[in-house]
Amino acid sequence: MVEYNGSLPTFFLNQYAWTKWLQSHTKFISNPLYIAGDSYSGMIVPIITQAISDDIEAKRVLNLKGYLLGNPFTDAKFDGNSKIIYYNRMALISDELYESAKSNCKQEYIDVEISNRMCVKDLQTISECTAHINTMRILEPYCPSELPDVRKYLLGTHEDSLHLSDGYPQFGCRNYYCYLCKVWATDISVQKALHIRKGTIKEWGTIKEWVRCNKSMDYDYDVASVVSYHLCLNTRGYRALIYRTESWIKSLNLSIVDDWRPWIVDGQVAGYSREYGNNFTFATVKGAGHTAPEYKPKESFSMFKRWISQKPL
Repeated sequence: MVEYNGSLPTFFLNQYAWTKWLQSHTKFISNPLYIAGDSYSGMIVPIITQAISDDIEAKRVLNLKGYLLGNPFTDAKFDGNSKIIYYNRMALISDELYESAKSNCKQEYIDVEISNRMCVKDLQTISECTAHINTMRILEPYCPSELPDVRKYLLGTHEDSLHLSDGYPQFGCRNYYCYLCKVWATDISVQKALHIRKGTIKEWGTIKEWVRCNKSMDYDYDVASVVSYHLCLNTRGYRALIYRTESWIKSLNLSIVDDWRPWIVDGQVAGYSREYGNNFTFATVKGAGHTAPEYKPKESFSMFKRWISQKPL
């Protein structure tokens, strides 16, 4: 990472990119197809995969084999409730506080009755304990998650553009990349080179600002859970690799074919895996954050390459 110096940020080649051998030619259309994503894509990938599976014409053209997801958002209750367990496992909250919340909240931490004062009190204490933790990767410093407005840096002087206030990602924070990306994507020459259509980016005076996670878009969050999609795809025999989260997987009641074991990269434990029935693989990536390939690119690529080649992790 290089600190921003006022010029247009540049990219660097990721030698562990998962897509480096792909080409856009129709002769490759018969190749095995896997749908993949991280984070909130966990709500989208299973739906897309099942839609392809349901479409007779798409199945005729596409050689769909399976899907893979990293730390996917899957079900609001499963995901939300599992955080409390995770906080305790990672020693962010005490065993006593965890047991108190578990008892007072009856293991339901999302839909909580305000009248349940003991539960509300425990959850408030948990929130206070974790308020300044980088939940994307708890061992790294807590940094602001997003740059709210880049325009004053682009419209200001060169000296002004080098100054970041306390509310912005500081150099050394992992999400400083978000700041650099925003500067790059907001640059007019970049937008012209990418043929960005007029009117698709928010305008601030003469600056058209790109937003990394634009939550102001007209988007309906009308799917609360995709657990049923996973079960359907597993029943149909599609391969699946899920890494970094397991709470909802147990609800599928799949048989365990190969139980918990480490997988190795360069003679070191890179994570652990468990194989379920019908080619459903769960894996962890040791030391990684929310988006594993970002934090552990070499190990994540090794995991992906082995799995996509139908080899044991």
